[in-house]
Amino acid sequence: MDLGSLKIGSYIIIDNEPCRIVSYDHSKPGKHGSAKARVSAIGVFDGSKHGLVSPVSANVEVPLIDKRSGQVVSITGSLLQIMDLETFEVFEASAVEEDIRDKIVQGKEIEYWKVLDRIKIVRVKG
Repeated sequence: MDLGSLKIGSYIIIDNEPCRIVSYDHSKPGKHGSAKARVSAIGVFDGSKHGLVSPVSANVEVPLIDKRSGQVVSITGSLLQIMDLETFEVFEASAVEEDIRDKIVQGKEIEYWKVLDRIKIVRVKG
C-alpha cells in the first residue's frame, strides 16, 4: 500500500513491528523533491512509539489483523492457555492489556488478535 493512502487509526508495519498510526503529517512537494509524510505510531505489542519519514508515493507494509474469539482454558502465572471458538485449537499466549489483566478468569470468553504470528488478548467479552 502506498504511504499517502493511510490515515490516523490505520495499521502499518515499522521495523517489523505492527503499529497503529496516531499522527500523520505530510509536506508539500518542494523544488528538489517529492512530498514527504511523517508518521508516528504506537506498537501493538510493545506499546512503544515508532516513527517513519518517507515519500508519500513509497510502498509500505500493512499487517493483516485476524480478530478472533476464544475461551480461557487455564491460567498459569502470566501464561494463558486459550481455545479458539471456531477451530477449537488450543494455544498459549502472554500478551495481555494491563487494564483487563484482572478481569481474565478461567472459562471466560475473550477477543484476541493474531498479527504476524503473534497473539494479543484485547478484551474480555460479557
